[in-house]
Amino acid sequence: MSGLDIFAWIVLCILITSVVAVFCIAGWLPGHIAKTRGHPQAQAVTVAGWVTLICGFALWPVALIWAYVDVPGPRKTELRP
Repeated sequence: MSGLDIFAWIVLCILITSVVAVFCIAGWLPGHIAKTRGHPQAQAVTVAGWVTLICGFALWPVALIWAYVDVPGPRKTELRP
């Protein structure tokens, strides 16, 4: 093995590690944002982020947007005297 072959293997290992790291961060991000913002459905956003990422990435932006959307809570009715 020449020095160029060793360099190519090192670059390949770094690229594979980077792709795995970006994949993990992308799956973790919607759930983390939802939990940080106090989203009432944070666990569902977390699951949606991972499932859509694993199943093809097409709906992952929807999970990311869902993490930022504030879901209105139930309205409190006022008691009139």
